[in-house]
Amino acid sequence: MRKAFKVLGYMLLIILLLVAGLLTYVKTALPNVGKAQELTIDHSPQRVERGRYLANAVNLCMDCHSTHDKTKFSAPPMEGTWGKGGEKFGRESGFPGNFYARNITPFGISRYTDGELFRVITTGVDKEGMAMFPVMPYHYYGQMDPEDIKSIIAYIRTLTPINTTTPESYADFPMNFIINTIPHKAEPQKLPPASDQLAYGAYMITASACIECHTPVKRGQIILEKAYSGGREFKFPDGAVVRSANITPDKASGIGNWTEEQFLRRFKMYTDSGFKIPALQPGGFNTVMPWTMYAKMDIQDLKAIFAYLKQVKPAGNKVEKFTGPSTAN
Repeated sequence: MRKAFKVLGYMLLIILLLVAGLLTYVKTALPNVGKAQELTIDHSPQRVERGRYLANAVNLCMDCHSTHDKTKFSAPPMEGTWGKGGEKFGRESGFPGNFYARNITPFGISRYTDGELFRVITTGVDKEGMAMFPVMPYHYYGQMDPEDIKSIIAYIRTLTPINTTTPESYADFPMNFIINTIPHKAEPQKLPPASDQLAYGAYMITASACIECHTPVKRGQIILEKAYSGGREFKFPDGAVVRSANITPDKASGIGNWTEEQFLRRFKMYTDSGFKIPALQPGGFNTVMPWTMYAKMDIQDLKAIFAYLKQVKPAGNKVEKFTGPSTAN
């Protein structure tokens, strides 16, 4: 019997050593995406303007990295706060820790080289080699044309510096280990010509990371078999829950009966000179969809996204879009 216990003890010790070794490897050897490349990005007016468009209407860098007016529908970014950071993605909203958008004005990024910014945007690994939690959808940005990423960098270098610091992000256990396994090397592609509408639409919808919000999740991972079928839940601090829409071409529960004109109108209504963002009423319907920013997208880009969505696999999923705070679970 003693011998059996001794063997069992040795086995347990070996298991503990293996686990300790694995955790040490994850913490010290990962993430491993390679060194930041040597880059010097030009700030030509054309490049800066392209970056402005992407950061404000497609990738929406300014949405997460600015201060939101949470008294209004869809919490639009407030003027004068572009890039200042500080937005919290915390436990109260279902995140495995507290994560904060960083200051990406020149005040916050002046210590970064262009190559280091390129790496953090496309892989989620910062200047110190630390992994970022993928609130910023860097996996999608890593699939973009490098020239577009360079344009975003050129643009944010021109932002008005805002002297603010943000709290350090903190991941709960076991995410504090898992987070190091998430980043991977970028897989860039060339921007397709706009004349190839489906390929161009696929590129734009990837850059916009639409699949991330409009797909159900399981244990924090999107379910690719249900891509774009909606139903992902987003919690508000008051207990209300909004769920993303089904944007597959399913006729019963998606956009199968939508025309291109209807799709465009749904976005462009927010740019109408007579439109005023409504104030939120206590317990009233709200959304995390940044309508006022996506509304700035070029018509040709919206048309390409619509064309792409019309050919994805239809998925029946009738979504209850909003549950008020009094009835939310």
